[in-house]
Amino acid sequence: MIEADGSPGKPVAVIAFGGNALLRPTDHGTQEEQFTLAWKASRWLYEIIHRGYELAIVHGNGPQVGNIMIQVEEAITKIPPQSLDVAVAQTQGSMGFMLANQLRNRFNEEQIEKDIAAVLTEVVVDRDDPAFDNPTKPVGPFFTSYRANLLMQEQGWQMVEEIGRGWRKVVASPMPRRILGSRMLRRMITGGAVLVAGGGGGIPVYQDVGGYYRGVEAVIDKDYVASILARDLEADLFIVLTNVPMVAENYGRPQQRWLRTLPVGRAREMLEANQFPPGSMGPKVRAAIQFVEGTGKEVLITDAEHLKQALERKAGTFIVASGEVSTGTPD
Repeated sequence: MIEADGSPGKPVAVIAFGGNALLRPTDHGTQEEQFTLAWKASRWLYEIIHRGYELAIVHGNGPQVGNIMIQVEEAITKIPPQSLDVAVAQTQGSMGFMLANQLRNRFNEEQIEKDIAAVLTEVVVDRDDPAFDNPTKPVGPFFTSYRANLLMQEQGWQMVEEIGRGWRKVVASPMPRRILGSRMLRRMITGGAVLVAGGGGGIPVYQDVGGYYRGVEAVIDKDYVASILARDLEADLFIVLTNVPMVAENYGRPQQRWLRTLPVGRAREMLEANQFPPGSMGPKVRAAIQFVEGTGKEVLITDAEHLKQALERKAGTFIVASGEVSTGTPD
């Protein structure tokens, strides 16, 4: 990290984690539960700061934005509906508040002074991205066949049926191109603030022919946005939290092996060989490749339980610029 005056500053870490860190499938979804989980998350987020890093946080929002879309549908006869980009902005505000609030409480407990900024973040996508021709990302509630057909006719939604559950809206998941306001975010990090930015992959916007930015019905993968943010902030370490302690080759098969160090060239080969499914580890490894190839620095992939040991290089998987593949065990 370089300070604004050109002098060396603290190293910067960017961490990405899913929305289920604050709202698990087994939860009732109450605010109290989410604040409790934000408090638990503050423990491992503080661990990164404790080790001397400035920190930027990118959270997912899948469960939370899904709940907002359910609320929209339930209130459809009482208040006007809202678009998905606005719903994403709402989750950035609510989740940013919860994380900032509980981090501030953690800092008070640890007796440290540090600013926290939760920033509404717009992310530019290409309106001609092929993803808009083939929407595949399900969002929101399940509908009956009758209601689904009505919405497809009246709203122009694209929907798919999940046998036994009903019909669900699908939207595009385009690749992010750039983060609006990244220079401001960099100034905040340089000034020592903890950032919560790019929540839910950012609010998707595109530029029309007149150069005006407009929101669009889409969702962006948070790991790709976190990778761009890590590059914009000149981060020294990019951390991707997932639900497994390490990246594995042949995951779930008899010949599975856990990987401790994975050179980026080998990571790309494994990605192209379909070792990492597109709906789970695939975007995480692809985002890691983008960061390593763009900076020459490292990416750590692990789960929250092993983060402390991983920061000591005793756990997790490090995707690195060069070297040999090494194996290990989660514990």
